[in-house]
Amino acid sequence: KKKLKISGRELLSVPIQVFGLDQLQVLEMSPERESCLRYRMELLPQEIGRLRNLTCLYVDSNNLKKIPAEIGTLSRLERLTLSNNSLSSLPAEMGALQRLHSLHLANNSLTELPAPLCQLRSLTFLDVSDNKIDTIPPSIRHLEKLETLLLLFNSLESLPEDVCLLRNLHTLWLGNNHLRSLPAAFGELTNLDWGYNYCSCNFEGNPLESPPPEVCSRGPKGIRDYFSSLCRI
Repeated sequence: KKKLKISGRELLSVPIQVFGLDQLQVLEMSPERESCLRYRMELLPQEIGRLRNLTCLYVDSNNLKKIPAEIGTLSRLERLTLSNNSLSSLPAEMGALQRLHSLHLANNSLTELPAPLCQLRSLTFLDVSDNKIDTIPPSIRHLEKLETLLLLFNSLESLPEDVCLLRNLHTLWLGNNHLRSLPAAFGELTNLDWGYNYCSCNFEGNPLESPPPEVCSRGPKGIRDYFSSLCRI
């Protein structure tokens, strides 16, 4: 793959010459993890739309406040990492990235799950942990291929029943939210590795009452039995 990594202790912007590399497939503008650096780029230039052959774009640990609408023209993009920035919204045009299968948005300033994300039907991995998200839209049901959904450290008070339609989920992290209850059909998520892989689904740090934590620990059958017993009362 044709790959370019741009680095620098005080990275503030993308050199304009980069956007002439129209055969570029991988563009990396994230500091090395072990360096503890945080780049200071606040705006991804709209010229990013010229790089039509990009399959991977890494822009973690900058200071991005806005993503340009032109991101939607990168129709070959498969992996996009935007974690550790200052994003409070995403452009509607992101919904056009129909080949995108991995999206990293942890540690930003999102207060809701942006609607365009629910149009990304090829998505298998979505990390929106460590934001300020308080609601998940019912349209999340469109992410039928989703296998990993990371929602820990947000402000969720409830989950829509539509989450229970994501039958390909293998990993669902819900820890450290404000959840008091789970949807009645939650026990239908039988592909979660309950009991076999502790990290597959977690609820720690939530004030769960329905079902209580000891029921959740029994996995999908325990949760189904709990809600069935409520229906019989």
